[in-house]
Amino acid sequence: MRVLLVEDNAALAAKVRAALIEARFVVDHAADGEEALFLGETEPYDVVVLDLGLPRLDGLSVLHRWRAAARTMPVLVLTARGAWTEKVEGLNAGADDYMAKPFAIGELVARLQALIRRARGVARPEISLGHGGEVTLDTVAATVNLEGTPVRLTGLEFRLLAYMAQCGARPVSRTELTEHLYDQDFDRDSNTIEVVVGRIRRKLGAGLIETERGLGYRIALPVGKAGPST
Repeated sequence: MRVLLVEDNAALAAKVRAALIEARFVVDHAADGEEALFLGETEPYDVVVLDLGLPRLDGLSVLHRWRAAARTMPVLVLTARGAWTEKVEGLNAGADDYMAKPFAIGELVARLQALIRRARGVARPEISLGHGGEVTLDTVAATVNLEGTPVRLTGLEFRLLAYMAQCGARPVSRTELTEHLYDQDFDRDSNTIEVVVGRIRRKLGAGLIETERGLGYRIALPVGKAGPST
């Protein structure tokens, strides 16, 4: 999943970024409000961490402009401890959650994962995949099991499978996968997606990811399920 981290404190940003990468997120970082506004309007993020006290353009103004431009990605705002007015203003501006500084990095990661699940309509971190539900993916523990046996995936393989799992039954194009699996500075090549899909099929079964000609790929779901198992 791809996250935009908007924080002007370099030390805090580095700490949060490292934790998010460890949790299998792809992270873009903006250190001021103007850069954040541009990235949020032009890149497809799965979730945003937005500090309100930013140089050049404050976080609340950034959030207002995103929502006015119909940008609907979940946003978690960071506020000063005890500043309840900031929390209220942020939520009224369209924020989905907030945390007060200082905060526990582990809680931030958990909240971001929950926001993404909620936005995708997935109630639990464990998702059953495959026509017989033979594959189980845990988005929090970052684990995958095939008929109860753990299967080791690379970081890119896991991110692709997790993204498709949370998209449910709809087909996902190579372009969409590329946009959500790599950060803005990566030399993106949609052909890489085909290679990664092939590796996942070899590890978890050829029928797990189906090719939809002209549309991209579709994840196989348990019989009778229209979306991810919750």
